[in-house]
Amino acid sequence: MTPLRKRIASLAPVHKTVNAVLTDVDLAKLGDAYTNLVYSLYLSIRTGKPTGRKTEGNILSEALKQAGLKLFLPSRMDRHGLADAAESLLVHVWLTGLMTLGESVSLMAKHRDAVDAFDSLLSVALKRLESLL
Repeated sequence: MTPLRKRIASLAPVHKTVNAVLTDVDLAKLGDAYTNLVYSLYLSIRTGKPTGRKTEGNILSEALKQAGLKLFLPSRMDRHGLADAAESLLVHVWLTGLMTLGESVSLMAKHRDAVDAFDSLLSVALKRLESLL
């Protein structure tokens, strides 16, 4: 592991449950930027030209539901809270080295629909996180 990778991994908070990862507000803040990068690369591959876009909350919240992650969250979370949870998970698996940026984009690129692409990515991220906990 390179010194930079070690420094990046040290940013990941230690959590003992999936719920703790999904509800980490600080992870969600960094996860917002990370998720936008993943989404922009996914769109760039789909369109064949560089594209920069913010990920819409409804895409992430729907994908989180499809991936079965809502079970780990309080029942009355709004769309914004669900999107934050997805962002927290995605950046956490990247910070800990459980998934690379390239893997994330590659998984998403197999799907035409953005919700299905994020569903696939979140499902794999959950499996990898559960293997760590």
